[in-house]
Amino acid sequence: MTSLGILLPEALVRSHAFGILAAFVAINTVIYVALSIAKALPKVYVRDHLPRTYERAETRSIHPDGPR
Repeated sequence: MTSLGILLPEALVRSHAFGILAAFVAINTVIYVALSIAKALPKVYVRDHLPRTYERAETRSIHPDGPR
């Protein structure tokens, strides 16, 4: 006889409480995967992609035609 592992009765697997538990585990798994992927990706600083409001309108360099 081969072992099939732990088998649960069909009535338990089809119960409302088991469905709620299965949904909770599924949502928890998706959130965990999303957080793991977000942690593995490099940080994105939103401020780097927004226009700078603190740049001078005119250069104050001793080389007026140079970069700001």
